[in-house]
Amino acid sequence: MIVDEFWEPAENISTEIKIKRSIFIAHISVARTEEDARQFVTHISQKHKQATHNCWAYRIGVDPPREYSSDDGEPNGTAGKPILGAIQRFDVTNTVLVVTRYFGGIKLGVRGLIEAYGEAASNVLENAGKIRGRLGSRCNIQIDYPSYSAFLYQLKGLGVEEGSCNVTFEEDVRVSCFVPLSLWGRVEAFLCESQNRSFIKGWSRE
Repeated sequence: MIVDEFWEPAENISTEIKIKRSIFIAHISVARTEEDARQFVTHISQKHKQATHNCWAYRIGVDPPREYSSDDGEPNGTAGKPILGAIQRFDVTNTVLVVTRYFGGIKLGVRGLIEAYGEAASNVLENAGKIRGRLGSRCNIQIDYPSYSAFLYQLKGLGVEEGSCNVTFEEDVRVSCFVPLSLWGRVEAFLCESQNRSFIKGWSRE
């Protein structure tokens, strides 16, 4: 089964919590490549270079996602893994999350650190919210005017969302639609058959 649906953060935001005098600032951003994720980590680390730690994790892509995390000097497994765990529980991808810590003078211990970093990450994830995305490609189709309405009706019946289609009216009708990856097999078969029957004039996939 082809998986083409995913969720990613709706906003790039920062939130702050205070635990036993330590300040934890969580920063979240959409990142669709590992390079984008690491650039965001570098940006936050430079912005907060006076902080005690800038711990982070990212999750990129789907089926399977690429995941990585760093404790940035905190005891092994007390920061990066809790941050990544929060991302996984919130079921988002294309996500990079950095938690900046300014030490307040009171040690939290291993369990305390795990809970603090997990709480900071969960807090920013909840505040950012999430939006649905889908993997796929755009399809460009040329149609004669008499066939236009019937063609769109059949395309919609295959699962292509009408709202994803851009239509321009020239010598013929030009339709550009987003086709989710899981629908491409049957949409391609429909387009080939339609062109063979001269129901459409031509099509291409971006």
